[in-house]
Amino acid sequence: MALIVHKYGGTSMGSVERIRNVAKRVAKWHDAGHQIVVVPSAMSGETNRLLGLAKELSADPTPRELDMIAATGEQVSVGLLAIALQAIGKDAVSYAGWQVPIKTDSAYTKARISSIDDKKVKADLDAGRIVVITGFQGVDDLGNITTLGRGGSDTSAVAVAAALQAQECLIYTDVDGVYTTDPRVVTDARRLKTITFEEMLEMASLGSKVLQIRSVEFAGNYRMPTRVLSSLTDPLMPLEEEAASGTLISFEEDTNMEQATVTGIAFNRDEAKITVLCVPDRPGIAYQILGPVADANIEVDMIIQNQSVEGKTDFTFTVPRADYNKAMQVLQDSVREHVGATNIVGDSKVSKVSVVGVGMRSHVGIASQMFRTLSEEGINIQMISTSEIKISVLIDEKYMELAVRALHKAFGLENA
Repeated sequence: MALIVHKYGGTSMGSVERIRNVAKRVAKWHDAGHQIVVVPSAMSGETNRLLGLAKELSADPTPRELDMIAATGEQVSVGLLAIALQAIGKDAVSYAGWQVPIKTDSAYTKARISSIDDKKVKADLDAGRIVVITGFQGVDDLGNITTLGRGGSDTSAVAVAAALQAQECLIYTDVDGVYTTDPRVVTDARRLKTITFEEMLEMASLGSKVLQIRSVEFAGNYRMPTRVLSSLTDPLMPLEEEAASGTLISFEEDTNMEQATVTGIAFNRDEAKITVLCVPDRPGIAYQILGPVADANIEVDMIIQNQSVEGKTDFTFTVPRADYNKAMQVLQDSVREHVGATNIVGDSKVSKVSVVGVGMRSHVGIASQMFRTLSEEGINIQMISTSEIKISVLIDEKYMELAVRALHKAFGLENA
């Protein structure tokens, strides 16, 4: 039988009863003859509670100590799950990230995995044990505990699956798969049976919260088949049914993929637009504007530089809405006078809407259909960006849900 990695989110671990259900589900897979490694998140709300305590003590706690505190949430989860498994007769053992060890760099609160030592885990699996490993965390070369950032348990699970050469990584969450768009916005959104890593990467980067983007990158890089499925189903449902449920994220394109021109509609409400007005159109001007923004650790997404008029141009870009005020301050303090801009203006009430699909590579007319649909709804496009499998537009946030519904219908995504 196969080596399978299970990952369970905070909602799945949210109470003693839910932990018992996780144990029953894991035991079912183990009883079928599979080797099982489980990577659970902290109990729902626990990480926020722990970090809140730190913020009560200090307005600016050091990242190292925040990691020390936050990592305990997952440590509690693995211990409780191992106990729950033992209580139903399973030989289970729990490990913190540093015990495996999962090696990372030293970028506290947003560390990246560099290597995983699989010897101890493989020895336990060969002995018939179920291994439960903390997600979200690791250890640097100096022995300091590090965390991988919010959603890091997804990345931990995929990384462990890749290191162990697992057959599949199952991400159990409170949704039953990846949908053509958010079902809360479009009621007839359809669950996808399969999606490629490329498409999932675009969906994750464009605001889909199903998986952390780094976990998708990891899965794609190591060609680790990853399935998103629900942990809220009956834990004792037939294994064959469960193994085929949810959405499979795979490197291989589905045989019908060429017919599916557009796979999904993604959107991101957390956008802000900034324009630096009337700057000299000369080599290096983009770096002079965006360099200080990058130095302030602010990510830039869509970028447009207007046609030069009499040697002057306007430079527009988007940043996360949470960084809008910080970015505006950086530009006013470090950029405006330096580049000779007449003014810096912004809009924090914009949203990005995107159509995504690998089928777009071999089909023409997607952009024109998208633009025509938005035009018919009276929605003005402020910015456009494209890639091989994605077209994104920036629009006024008040039209976002209307745009998503109209595009979902225009591309027939409600139909299988």
